[in-house]
Amino acid sequence: MSERPDTASDPTTSSGASARTTDLLIGGMTCAACVARVEKKLARVEGVSATVNLATGTARVSHPATVAPAELIATVERAGYTAELPAPPAATGEDDSRSPRDGADDGPGRDEVVDLERLVITAVLALPVIVISMVPAWQFDRWQFACFSLATPVATWGAWPFHRRALRGLRHATATMDTLVSLGVLASFAWSAYALLWGGAGVTGMRMPFSLLPSADDGVPHIYLEAAVAVPLFVLVGRHLESRARHRSGSALRALAELGAKDVELREPGGNRRVPVAELTTGQEFVVRPGQKVATDGVVVEGGSALDLSLVTGESAPVEVTPGTAVVGGAVNSGGILVVRATAVGADTQLARITRLVTEAQAGKARIQRLADSVAGVFVPVIVAIAGTVLSFWLGAGAAGETAVTASVAVLVVACPCALGLATPTAFLVASGRGAQLGVLVRGPEALERLRRVDTAVFDKTGTLTTGHMTLIDTTVAEGGPEAREVLRLAAAVEQGSEHPIGRAVVAAARREEDGVARLPEVTGFRAVAGEGVSGRVDGREVRVRRPRPSEPLPEPLRRAREAAERAAHTAVIVEIDDHPTGLLAVGDSLRPTSREAVREVRALGIEPVLVTGDGAAPPMRWRNGRASTRSTPE
Repeated sequence: MSERPDTASDPTTSSGASARTTDLLIGGMTCAACVARVEKKLARVEGVSATVNLATGTARVSHPATVAPAELIATVERAGYTAELPAPPAATGEDDSRSPRDGADDGPGRDEVVDLERLVITAVLALPVIVISMVPAWQFDRWQFACFSLATPVATWGAWPFHRRALRGLRHATATMDTLVSLGVLASFAWSAYALLWGGAGVTGMRMPFSLLPSADDGVPHIYLEAAVAVPLFVLVGRHLESRARHRSGSALRALAELGAKDVELREPGGNRRVPVAELTTGQEFVVRPGQKVATDGVVVEGGSALDLSLVTGESAPVEVTPGTAVVGGAVNSGGILVVRATAVGADTQLARITRLVTEAQAGKARIQRLADSVAGVFVPVIVAIAGTVLSFWLGAGAAGETAVTASVAVLVVACPCALGLATPTAFLVASGRGAQLGVLVRGPEALERLRRVDTAVFDKTGTLTTGHMTLIDTTVAEGGPEAREVLRLAAAVEQGSEHPIGRAVVAAARREEDGVARLPEVTGFRAVAGEGVSGRVDGREVRVRRPRPSEPLPEPLRRAREAAERAAHTAVIVEIDDHPTGLLAVGDSLRPTSREAVREVRALGIEPVLVTGDGAAPPMRWRNGRASTRSTPE
């Protein structure tokens, strides 16, 4: 269940520790007037406040613990809408950090398929009516009856969702955008039917000239079938585009959820067994083999390895872990076998918190959106009243009924508050979803609103300005030793038995050599020690690839290369041949091809770029010389 106690930092908290926040899926909302009605109905329950988002179709409700979710659902249903709780973790097999609107897969839902079918059929029937009605040269004998036959299913079946919701609103004494659409369609269709059957517009050879006036001064009664079919067609197109935007945004959240493991090898006294991650509980121990993802946050209790955290944090350099080291769910094991004790599961994991951050951001409202919702809450009733006033005015002024009806329908159709209530939330929904796909997490709508006042942009180095993938940067050899190509070949031969990211980078570099050897030499006596390195016998020589030790004496070329690698935030590894330091390999991240241009564009906007890195004080200097930043903040 998507219900949890609020914390002091939660902006929806209104009654301290006794307050709860519940997410609801709201159905039947079509405009900002619907949003305002649901919020007002929920607010009438004592101690309850709600934020309803039209684009996501969700409501985040803050309520006392004494108010049950069932009471909240009943309140929404009394307002004329549907409400339900998101599927609990037990039903989905995943944690409740999923977006409430996320589906089980990336395919369209049944409602979306039905709406698309309605849109296609409506378009096939409506387009000929619009074209023939607007182009007099294409109007043939009795064209008006052909158009009437095509328009009838559009005005009834095609516009039925609007009629149904308008009737539901009428039963609850409310007016929404559907009310305006329904009234506009029915009024224009009814007037056209009257003019066609009883008003003289059905005569053979009738031609309706194009006119921008309510009624042309030609004695020909006008029919408005094009308005009766164009309004539902265009609104259905808008709803379809909105649904696609929402689905794409949901795909971004699903992509975040996909970073986590689906099952886990649980270690038990009777033997290991694989279970779904949802069955894992705090305190249980599980096995992570090379190439597998860490199932959840925990602490290593046995084994040693290197973890690739790039999927979770963007950090490209592998992190060595040993017993007692904390690990995060979603990290990929690049080395040996680990046994991990779970310390957090489900919604309490770091990955779930990241996903929830995006979900909460999409559920929030920008200031301009709150203003639009408040205006739209009274906008629809006012427009209906104005349309009635216009009709009465023209009839009272002695105008023909056609003129009065045309002016009144124009008010109803033109004033539909689709853009007013939907543009802002949909724009933010798409922006936050696309940002999540690109690795940009937006804390809320207010953050985007404040962007116009930003004067400093802070860039993380690894995975943002850099590629996030380890590559061989440089090879240095000691005087009197083998040449660089031979040192790389021997090191790669030993590393080909390792799953470590550094080892993979060395092997890939050896295979990319201009005259690279397709098959590396055989290795005997291969040994790998977590945190130490790898070793083996190659071509009769003992080869070892390891990390340099602190204050270790090295030949002068290797010492200088080590210092240069550390200044550049690269990882230095020593290649020993027969127990003698013979070469040094510098492995690290590389700048993205687009990073310099991105920083230049940021500067052009008058924003100062700042580099944040955990590599110490020296590395940012290198990036600044490469014009990647003007100021740096080592962390």
